[in-house]
Amino acid sequence: MLHFGRWKLFSIIFITLLGVMYTIPNFVPETDRYTINEADGTRTPNGIWRFIPSGTINLGLDLQGGSHIVFEVDMDEVRDAQLEALASDIRTSLRNAPPVLARSVSVIGDEVVVLMLRPEERETALERIRALNSPVTTGAGQAGFANMYDISADQSDPSAIRITVTSEQYESIRNRTLEQSITVIRRRLDGLGTTDPTIARSGDRRVLVQVPGADDPQEIIDLVATQASMSFHMVDENVDPGPNGQGRTPPGVSVFPLADSGGTAWLAVETRQRLTGENLNQSYVVANHPNFVGPVVGFRLDTQGALIFGELTRANRGRRFAIVLDDQIITAPTINEPILGGSGVIGGSYTYETANQLVILLNAGALPASLTPVEQRVVTASLGRDQIESGRLAVAIGFALVIAFMIAMYGVFGVFSTTALLVNVVLILGGLSGLGMTLTLPGIAGIILTIGMAVDANVLIYERIREEAKNNRTPVQALQAGYERALAAILDANITTFIAAAVLYMLGAGPVRGFAVTLGVGILTSVFTAFVVSRLLAVLWLRAVKPTKLPL
Repeated sequence: MLHFGRWKLFSIIFITLLGVMYTIPNFVPETDRYTINEADGTRTPNGIWRFIPSGTINLGLDLQGGSHIVFEVDMDEVRDAQLEALASDIRTSLRNAPPVLARSVSVIGDEVVVLMLRPEERETALERIRALNSPVTTGAGQAGFANMYDISADQSDPSAIRITVTSEQYESIRNRTLEQSITVIRRRLDGLGTTDPTIARSGDRRVLVQVPGADDPQEIIDLVATQASMSFHMVDENVDPGPNGQGRTPPGVSVFPLADSGGTAWLAVETRQRLTGENLNQSYVVANHPNFVGPVVGFRLDTQGALIFGELTRANRGRRFAIVLDDQIITAPTINEPILGGSGVIGGSYTYETANQLVILLNAGALPASLTPVEQRVVTASLGRDQIESGRLAVAIGFALVIAFMIAMYGVFGVFSTTALLVNVVLILGGLSGLGMTLTLPGIAGIILTIGMAVDANVLIYERIREEAKNNRTPVQALQAGYERALAAILDANITTFIAAAVLYMLGAGPVRGFAVTLGVGILTSVFTAFVVSRLLAVLWLRAVKPTKLPL
């Protein structure tokens, strides 16, 4: 227990130096560590920072300020889309052989109404519609399943069938829509390069978004709330869209404006979507393209999309196809030859920033429903600076009190524990920097709590050593027994606390996770410093001084 071989000594020194290396960047300005390219925002490490870690601890919204936005998901839009999809499925089912003739299948309010051409065929139609029904889970905390739709024959009209979506199905759709919205929002903000944004569900139809360091909420709103629904359509040159897109169009043809025209130019395209954004495998910015001036957006389709796109361009040589993004045609090139590689470019009047934003939107995918900002505010950085200063003051006071207490109680051994405590703080900061974690005010509280827990382990050890010394053990025997017998208690206490931190991290969000991370990292480092570093210092002192009695 008191023997330290060379490899152990070198390992302890290596871990400590590694913690110092990861901690130092937090005290060096970013301008000294990086050269920032103003054109594209890329950062290149300077000098020695090319060879050593240069990451720092990120500050959360409560410390450095940022944007706080609450979005409301348009659940009415989701409901209408569900009813329209149900109506389309019913039409397809009734057309199957032998066909059952319906006068109309339409969405009226919150239900789909089917009017039969021949009332005597209503039972047959009911059987086919019931075949579309399938069970759905009844929701969290409830057991069993329920049907997706309530299907009933209108007793007042022998030709009418009414279908409504059940409350359980609406609940399932609402939960799925919110989760999909959160996923898409996270992908978009991650692509923007923001630091650990907080994205969480708020109630039944709202999503909370907090972005540290973002002082313009509107920029976040523009990025997050854009639908980014992309589709490929064939252009119908035989249909006149009219001067303002108000021309009469036959069934199966839609009219969209050209994105760069400001609403003055329109094109008629087939309503049928040949490809959608779901077939998009990757998009990226192409800085220089021989056929365009300025940046363009390149895209690559998945295997299925490449096959469809290849066949589409082979069968429609000489025709134009339109790429529609959020009900605007962003490009409509002519197919000169088959495009078999499944890739292409979207040209336009893009700057690097606008092209990169479009890439972020396309890669993240389309939102399942529209988002409306219902609350937005900027958290000022001045409040964050005050909190940082308060946190520093709290850490300094706590540290000073701990040092004074340990030295007063244990003398030279108190010096060993406070030295180990300094190493512990360095390792915590280095660990948080290496993980790229975000420090919040609760995270600072976690560090302060860790300081107390780290000293607690030393108190257990030193009290055990003191007991052994009172039993007339030699200094070596007392030190040996103290560390050995305190180990089990230290591990039990820290393992249970680490489990609590892990649960907080898994179930919590935002600042709660920040507290859990600092607590978890602090537990690992405090066990190391209390049981390894302080023991090493005590052994080195014991070998150098060779006391006949321990000063405890």
